[in-house]
Amino acid sequence: MTRKKLCTATQAIMFALFMALASCTPKNVAYFQNIDQTVAAIDVQKSLLRVKPEDKLSIIVHSKDDQLSKLFNLPVVSTNITQAMLTSDVNTIRNDGGVKSGVSVYTVSPAGTIDFPILGTLNIKGMTRAEVSGFIKGELMGRDLVKDPIVTVEFVNTGISVLGEVNQPGRMEVNRDHLTVLDALAMAGDLTINGQRDNVLVIRDEEGVRKAYRLDLTDAEKTMNSPGYYLQQNDVVYVEPNNFQKRQTTTNGNNVLSTAFWISVASLLTTICVLVFK
Repeated sequence: MTRKKLCTATQAIMFALFMALASCTPKNVAYFQNIDQTVAAIDVQKSLLRVKPEDKLSIIVHSKDDQLSKLFNLPVVSTNITQAMLTSDVNTIRNDGGVKSGVSVYTVSPAGTIDFPILGTLNIKGMTRAEVSGFIKGELMGRDLVKDPIVTVEFVNTGISVLGEVNQPGRMEVNRDHLTVLDALAMAGDLTINGQRDNVLVIRDEEGVRKAYRLDLTDAEKTMNSPGYYLQQNDVVYVEPNNFQKRQTTTNGNNVLSTAFWISVASLLTTICVLVFK
């Protein structure tokens, strides 16, 4: 084989390798690709937020007698509170996650209890908002303290973290029930084109045990039936980058798996061939 033919063959091989690498773009970019076949068969059990240690709750008692109601409500703190005081039983939370004057809240103890005015220590661990409301209402009526109480319970400063290949990673406040992983990803600006739709990780702390659930967002049935579909407070959602993105994340982007590396090699060989046969 002549040098010219060898050079031509080398160029052809390098071009083929370059095209093969360039074509390695993610294919699974559409969510719920089988939704038409599975939507009717999906039976999803919605998950409610349940009280966990260190949660912060706003609990307000209302009745026809305003003066009586005040006995069972924490006083609103009138001065700013520093971050160092966040371990107190009474805090005020700002919309941006900080603290300021506003609605006072209870911080759930490690044992799952709160110290409620007059009623004393109440164990509310594992309860939903409705269950906490019903429990306190029952205590007030059962002890003949309030005849017609209305108890409002809200989670305060409860959030999840979304990391990885999303457009706006970070921590997000989610003070409502039935928050799905899709809701969280939407709040994070959706996945980037380099995020793996079929490999989204949800990390959760359950009773001190760290658990992880992997979701395939291209499969509707598997995703919606996963324990990780409905999020809980303090969950971490991580979107792993696809292989194409991983190849680009070396120090200078030039390793044997990267497209940039093969472009450089092909350019060098082309230059050599031109100089040899000039």
